[in-house]
Amino acid sequence: MPITTDTYRRVVAAKLYIDGNFRGSLDLDTLAREACISRYHFHRLFTRIYRLTPHQYLTRKRIEHARLCLAARDLSVTEICNDVGFESIGSFSLLFKKEMGTPPTSYRDEAWRRERQTLEQPRSLIPHCFIENFGVDTPSSNEPPQ
Repeated sequence: MPITTDTYRRVVAAKLYIDGNFRGSLDLDTLAREACISRYHFHRLFTRIYRLTPHQYLTRKRIEHARLCLAARDLSVTEICNDVGFESIGSFSLLFKKEMGTPPTSYRDEAWRRERQTLEQPRSLIPHCFIENFGVDTPSSNEPPQ
């Protein structure tokens, strides 16, 4: 059964509502009200359009924002957990590891290591094939980088 343009717009409006309010407490009733659709119909339509349930989409949105915060160094893992809308550090850590493949602290350590490596040895992150094909000069060990 095709989705009408009006219905599609309402589901997209609810998705945009999630994008702007993911830090707060969101539930299916709130999102369905935002779309002016019954909760069950909204759930089916959202899942059909985005290939994720509203809850899965909300969790991914929160994890993505947490990932950016972890790389920025400003907040502790607990502060990030609370900032992105999770109610417990345990559920946050479990879902983060499930989504990203590594716990939040390990992800942060790896992001900081990559940032440090970028600053100390920027050319080490350029693929060798790119250097070979495009003639990027690599300074010899005696020459200071330009």
